[in-house]
Amino acid sequence: MSAKTKIVVLHMKELIYTGIFAVLGVLLVILLILIFLPGKDKKDPSVSEPEPEATQTASLYIPGIYTTELVLGSESIDVEVIVDKDSITSIQMVNLGEAVATMYPLLQPTFDSICAQVMEQQSLESISYTPESKYTSLVLLEAIQNSLEKAKNAGDAGTGETD
Repeated sequence: MSAKTKIVVLHMKELIYTGIFAVLGVLLVILLILIFLPGKDKKDPSVSEPEPEATQTASLYIPGIYTTELVLGSESIDVEVIVDKDSITSIQMVNLGEAVATMYPLLQPTFDSICAQVMEQQSLESISYTPESKYTSLVLLEAIQNSLEKAKNAGDAGTGETD
């Protein structure tokens, strides 16, 4: 009988540390699996579904010329917006008489500034204007917005030109 008995001494402190690290390791592996595996709410890339934008409308605007009348005192001017299917191509004031230009000197420079910003951004959001021309700017922006709303909702009208 030459078998030697071996005695192994385990310290409780080492067992606790080993158990804690093992549990943390398992939790880390589970967390990594949850992060990198696709979730249930994600779409399967092999299944192709039509995009929501493509099914709703193919274009942003109905191409055409849309005008909104702006009454200033006893005179009126028209704000004309020309759009194609995806963008604003032109914004101008029509029927601007000398009397209106004289009575409202901030009208033309403010309109030019707003038009430049709208044409660059293709949106009416975050348009800046000076405090001196706040009310003039707001009136002009409202007229442009009305014309763009007509351009978005012109499907029932049949033609692009509206008053």
